[in-house]
Amino acid sequence: MDRYDVVIVGTGPAGMGAAFSLLEKRKDISILMIDKAPVSTGGMRNDCKMNFTFPIGFPFEYWTEESADRYLEQVKAFLKPDILPKSNISTYQTRAEKLGCSLLEIQQTHLGTDGGLRLIQKLLTELQEKGVDLSLREEMLSINNDQKFITTDQREIGYKTILIAPGRHGFHFLQEMMQMLGVKYMDNILDVGIRVETRIEHYPIVRDYYDPKFYFPEKVRTFCTNSGNAHVVKEKYVTERGDIWYSVNGHAYAADEKRNNGLVNFAILKTVRFTEPLASGQEFAEHLGVMAALMGGGKPLMQRVGDFRMGKRSKVATFNDDLYDFEPSLKDCCPSDISLAMPSKILRYIWSGMKKLDTIIPGILHPSTIMYYPEIKLYANKPEYKDEHFQVTDSVYFAGDGAGTSRGITGAWASGIRASEGMVEHL
Repeated sequence: MDRYDVVIVGTGPAGMGAAFSLLEKRKDISILMIDKAPVSTGGMRNDCKMNFTFPIGFPFEYWTEESADRYLEQVKAFLKPDILPKSNISTYQTRAEKLGCSLLEIQQTHLGTDGGLRLIQKLLTELQEKGVDLSLREEMLSINNDQKFITTDQREIGYKTILIAPGRHGFHFLQEMMQMLGVKYMDNILDVGIRVETRIEHYPIVRDYYDPKFYFPEKVRTFCTNSGNAHVVKEKYVTERGDIWYSVNGHAYAADEKRNNGLVNFAILKTVRFTEPLASGQEFAEHLGVMAALMGGGKPLMQRVGDFRMGKRSKVATFNDDLYDFEPSLKDCCPSDISLAMPSKILRYIWSGMKKLDTIIPGILHPSTIMYYPEIKLYANKPEYKDEHFQVTDSVYFAGDGAGTSRGITGAWASGIRASEGMVEHL
């Protein structure tokens, strides 16, 4: 059996943050990082925008502003980001405040999908040069914490301490691990919404602020704005029963005027928190996703704002005629009526946010604007942590979005550092 001092499951920002932090504190330890994907996963692969201001990325139940700022300083010192400039923010903030909304002013950097891939390669190479063993295409199947080993699809691996940091896509996998370990958890929160796509001239704020963070009443917010050479993409999910559904997402490449497609996309999401009777956020999300796939013939749905306002479903002709003056960047979608698929209360709050946003930045509700559905974020596992370092049971630690300790690259990296501190104490 192969044995290591530390095993890290997941090669995204949480896993990397932990690995670099461990090496800084203990250069003599042996570390193995594994990932079931053929490439390093995590948020850095998709657009690679990073936020360096609390509370973005830091769930209140685990972070205070003081603690988040302390770890963010460590993340900034390591990644050395070039913070993007902003302008005219006070104008937008004043408009938002009149409507009972807020625009947060966040320190941000944006590398783009291409820049993110280069950063990942650089970081992984550096980890390997420092002696970390990296094994891609290796999937963790089970854990025996009494005897301190995991079983993968290739071998058994012994450990002294382990970090499980699979990210949002590992939401269900993490639940399986918690059941094996006897860790209690809650799964009662998720974000449901749409991805909006339009021309940059209809959302000109992105020329002043790359990823504007608007917060509306009823727990609605904008999220993950992409502009320039921006694209909407779909992400595949499979339920336990084998049903396939897709959530939409967005990304952009590094700034390059020669490749600019003139489009912008962003999510507008409603946070849904179940109380009693306690329901599974994941199962609820899967039902919504499967329903949308059923309506779309296995594809996500898309609808022009002009059709939505008239209570009409969009059709193929809607996407290349008259006022509808740009083609969707994600063509593999089904023209439809999203009001038949999204719960009415959630849609009502989303549309209210859209109208407020159009008052703050006139143009977003142009008839050509496209609404893609569904965009669902599954990062709502809430394990019972035993200490401030995200230990769930003896020698086992969690970190990252899938474990509910973060929402985004910098928060995940910070949670990896925080977990590593507990792992060093354990060693």
